[in-house]
Amino acid sequence: MNDALKSGLGQVVAFGPVDLPVAVTVVMVVYYTGAPLTESIRRVLTDPDVDEFVLVDNGSTPAEVALVDGAAEQDPRMTVLRGQGNVGFARAVNMGVSVAHGEVIVVLNPDAYLEKNCVRTLHRSLKAQATPTVVGARVMNLDGTEQRGARRGEVTPVTSLLSLTGLARRVPAWQGFEVHHEDDPTPSRGVPVPTISGACFAVRRGDFLAIGGFDTGYFLHVEDVDLCWRIRQGGGQVLFEPRARVVHLGSTSQAWPMKVEFWKGVGLARYFRKRANNLPRRLLAIGLTPAIILASVARPFLRGQMFKSRGGLRH
Repeated sequence: MNDALKSGLGQVVAFGPVDLPVAVTVVMVVYYTGAPLTESIRRVLTDPDVDEFVLVDNGSTPAEVALVDGAAEQDPRMTVLRGQGNVGFARAVNMGVSVAHGEVIVVLNPDAYLEKNCVRTLHRSLKAQATPTVVGARVMNLDGTEQRGARRGEVTPVTSLLSLTGLARRVPAWQGFEVHHEDDPTPSRGVPVPTISGACFAVRRGDFLAIGGFDTGYFLHVEDVDLCWRIRQGGGQVLFEPRARVVHLGSTSQAWPMKVEFWKGVGLARYFRKRANNLPRRLLAIGLTPAIILASVARPFLRGQMFKSRGGLRH
């Protein structure tokens, strides 16, 4: 078991039997998710392609604790980790994977609803690929449109700033710098892309562990961008699988929008410093850090979300 668990950082409060073969484990991290958690858990546990479900509780209301524990009592496939506090998304996912038994890990947000055959399609798509590979689902809005961030280009300081400020869409000459590609034609099958969304993706457990899991230097956001980059740096590939669909609500947790966007900005700045492979790029990454964080924090103001009570995205 993970050393963090052994040291008391977290504790297993429900642990299902492991005497049966486990092909797919869903790992979910929750943090004051709210009403969508009920449906999200229901869809995981009614999916016939899910062999194991590991839920890492970074923080919940008493009602949410009762919901989670009740589900675990009813379904022996479910494991719950609790007691570590809010250690961030990346570290919590790593904890979940450390106790998982599945050959394939599907990381799923708690405000995301699995659509029919999503897990099966991710699993089949991954099995057909060489190692290491990460496969991202097509993340949808409630209205059936593809969500921003489901498939992205190369995330760089320039593309991030132009995307965060909206200039890449507004200025025709800069449209090539747009990092988000949800408006592009939808492919008929899995295609290579630089970056997919962390809201729902599949990866072999062995591959995830071999590269060290998520970088826990990221507290919230950008850990998925970093993972995709490291997979590609290691000679692997990142695929966007449009046939695997998941509906992602977003804006459900109790985290304040400005706080969420701040962590996104901090994560992006860290990512750019991390991947800068020469002095000029490192100086550029350091110099642009304040602008990146400011652009991230300003987004809730620009979108009129500042005073929404439920403004988080992912924990």
